[in-house]
Amino acid sequence: MSDSSQTGSQDPEAQHADDGDTDAKPAKRLSPRAKLILLVILVVAVMLGILWYVRYESRGKFLQDTNDATIQADAITVAPKINGYVAEVLVGDNQDVKAGQPLVRIDPRDYRAQAAQAQAQIAQANAGSDATRAQIAEQYATIAQAQAQLDAARIKAAHDAAEVARYRPLAASGAETREQLAQLELAARQSAEDLRAQAAAVTMQQRRIGAFRAQIRQGDAQAEAARAQLESANVNVGATLIRAAADGRVGNKTVTVGQFVQAGTRLMSLVPLDRLYITANFKETQLALMRPGQPATIKVDALDGTELRGWVESVSPGTGAQFSLIPPQNATGNFTKIVQRVPVRIGIEATPAARRLLVPGLSVTVTVDTIGAKGDLDRLKEQQKQLGKQGR
Repeated sequence: MSDSSQTGSQDPEAQHADDGDTDAKPAKRLSPRAKLILLVILVVAVMLGILWYVRYESRGKFLQDTNDATIQADAITVAPKINGYVAEVLVGDNQDVKAGQPLVRIDPRDYRAQAAQAQAQIAQANAGSDATRAQIAEQYATIAQAQAQLDAARIKAAHDAAEVARYRPLAASGAETREQLAQLELAARQSAEDLRAQAAAVTMQQRRIGAFRAQIRQGDAQAEAARAQLESANVNVGATLIRAAADGRVGNKTVTVGQFVQAGTRLMSLVPLDRLYITANFKETQLALMRPGQPATIKVDALDGTELRGWVESVSPGTGAQFSLIPPQNATGNFTKIVQRVPVRIGIEATPAARRLLVPGLSVTVTVDTIGAKGDLDRLKEQQKQLGKQGR
């Protein structure tokens, strides 16, 4: 029994000794194969890092991208030039149309009546001018008659004056009576007065020709004014049929048959899908090397990330905020600097099949390759240095 108690008392100490021996064992070392694998992984990671850095310095840092970009188009607002009731709507929503295709017809009857009225005014003015020309022809006959009477009066006046001259010596010598001479002198004076009257009558008849010609010019002017009214009325008649100004797709149509429309009221929009472009809002820190003509890569979300080609068409002359309705004024005490964005217009190169799927408003991601201008920034800095030296 004492042996068993001694044995029981010794068991915990023996167990503790065994635990101490276990903790004192050295850690397991990696095998040469594992060390080789880790070394290869480290070398590959370093090489990949160097390759990424070289690629970034030579190419990657010149690729400027943004997802703040959308497809846009210069939509055409279809509006009438005249007032009137809509007689026909010749297209439907989202319909593709060609340039010159009829879209809406406005009731033309009022404008056709105006054209007919102007045509009647032209005819009336022309008739008045023709009547005046006929009067001029008659007036020439009247002038000829007055001229004949003037010639007769001139002959009579000359004859009477000659008689007075012939009888005056005779009366002085007593061969003829003074009463006869007085009668001849009276007749001569009457003939002279009649001559002056006939001359005045001829002048008056001749001047009436000028008055008639003025009436003709007035009639021609009235006819010309009526022709202008007719042309305006014909333009309005033509404007009753509204046609498409370009190829495109009808959108946002609000016009219905029987609706009264006023000049300038928007009836629908026409989106020229063959002239789509992208407005990409790049950060101001991305524009140092961006130039028109540089190539661009476009990823369209609606095409499942399909890449399209494009190019930089132009860069806006101001930031987007600068052209807002209320541009920011930074002359305040609580100014916080915010990186501005500048709209850049990107042209699109796409197949007809791809263009049919592109519509304004779609989100895209644009990447512009600016490597072609990598030397411009260095030249700019050098020029500024030289300018600074000259200023000193």
